[in-house]
Amino acid sequence: MAPHGDGTHLVHSHAHEGDVPGTVDLNAAEGDDTAYGQALFPVPAEDPNDPLQWPVWKKNMILIICSLYSFLGNSALLGPSVYIGIFAEAFAISPTTASGLISYPNIMYGCGTLLTVPAYLKFGRRPVMLLTLLVYMLGLIGASVSTSYGGLMAARIIHAFASGVCEALPVQLVNDIFFLHERGTKLGYYTVCLCWGSTGPLYAGYMLAGGYSWRLFFYVEVAFAGALLVLAFLFVEETSYKRNTPNFSPASSVVGEKKVFSQDDVDKEKVPVGQVEVQTLVPPRRSFLSTLKPWSAIDRDEEFFMTIARSFTYFLVPSVLWVVTSFGIYIGLGALVFNFTFPLKIVEAPYNWSAQNAGLIAVANIIGYGLAVPFTFTSDRLAAHLTKRNGGIREAEMRLGVLIPAAIIAPCGLIVYGLTAQRNLHWVGYFAGVVMVDWGSYFFFTFTLAYAIDSYTANTSEMLIAMCVGKQLISFAFGIYVLDWVFESGYAVIIAGIFCGVLFANNLVLVPFMVFGKRIRVFYANTWLAKMHKKTVKQVMAH
Repeated sequence: MAPHGDGTHLVHSHAHEGDVPGTVDLNAAEGDDTAYGQALFPVPAEDPNDPLQWPVWKKNMILIICSLYSFLGNSALLGPSVYIGIFAEAFAISPTTASGLISYPNIMYGCGTLLTVPAYLKFGRRPVMLLTLLVYMLGLIGASVSTSYGGLMAARIIHAFASGVCEALPVQLVNDIFFLHERGTKLGYYTVCLCWGSTGPLYAGYMLAGGYSWRLFFYVEVAFAGALLVLAFLFVEETSYKRNTPNFSPASSVVGEKKVFSQDDVDKEKVPVGQVEVQTLVPPRRSFLSTLKPWSAIDRDEEFFMTIARSFTYFLVPSVLWVVTSFGIYIGLGALVFNFTFPLKIVEAPYNWSAQNAGLIAVANIIGYGLAVPFTFTSDRLAAHLTKRNGGIREAEMRLGVLIPAAIIAPCGLIVYGLTAQRNLHWVGYFAGVVMVDWGSYFFFTFTLAYAIDSYTANTSEMLIAMCVGKQLISFAFGIYVLDWVFESGYAVIIAGIFCGVLFANNLVLVPFMVFGKRIRVFYANTWLAKMHKKTVKQVMAH
């Protein structure tokens, strides 16, 4: 493939999706760009403004910024969990009521996507990211100066509602700017930043020593939010791009006295020899200054309210529902159950730790996810290996094998944590349990999501709304009364028993998808639901 006029190489590929969503022919033709010896997919347009054609540094910068947004948004959401006792005393409320300052913003964190995702489809990724960052920062400022429970709750809901877009937008951006063979790895980097956001309680706990009470935590978050807003303004270009599907052939047209056909028609030998003039007009790359405008073109084809309504139909898609339950359960455990129970247990006998050290459970988060990071590439490499063995035909299920160890280790972590809390065993048991659960959760966060996106031809954005709303509702259910449950029934019964059983049952769903995943995809491809979803796709980004 010849380079563009400015010397930039334009990626070329003949990969194409089969009749069944999630099955892709990655056999490379002559002149194709490849990865792992396989053609790249999706097939980019011959346009340097197509996000798939952007330079690697540009793509990685966008990934870094949106991943940092996820880290900050999640840390701001969960950090104040170590202040539950302080809030209860300051506002003369019970600990369960005080925990609502985390539980209710948590549910808004996911439900906010009902508005922010249709907004970025309609008005563009860039303006919505910049606007939500601004609102997020204002909400944090409000929280830092609140003097009442109601005021703090309102400010918390505002900043959680705005930053909740980072539950969907980074996934959308990965889908916009990276190829199929990169998705698992790139989603892994985003996931670990999102998960490490749950270490917010660690920083929040130690900030109590700064002399500004719990407010210092919000001051620091405001500063980082402002810095991130500047970076996003400079580097996060609009990634929405409408391209024709690989099999789409524009109608032939007349230019002067010669008929101009598409390259696709030429490749398929549908035009007579001697009457061919292929028109290849490569536009120039947008200038840096032109990418800085804070607004994007309004997509008048997008239906704002129908996008919201249709998103709920994705709960009927098995792979999407599995993502919802996986995310919801693991978030409920890591973000709420552990962060609610550990600070209360560790400050009491026989441990008697200080309140400033109550956030140290976040060290287990860091270790658990840190031990998982080296495995980020595994699903992409496994899928590439199995694709090669399968004659260049890739099936969506080929990445799922890496989930097997995690499916077993994570539930075992709940047993360790629950029994440690019930019997007041050595504090190392709390850390070991959280490390095991977090290590396993990383795989389910990353690769169930990649599988769902790979396996179903649909409007990815609507799918993400369903995922975000569903998982926050489930995690909310895990956390809202967890303190009452463990006080009434005990840590062993609730965490090592009931929660462990629910998690293990969810993880076992891996087996039916590995064995029958393609049959499920074939069945759903012929249903009215899949046909309805396919008709609503107006921006071809992944398929």
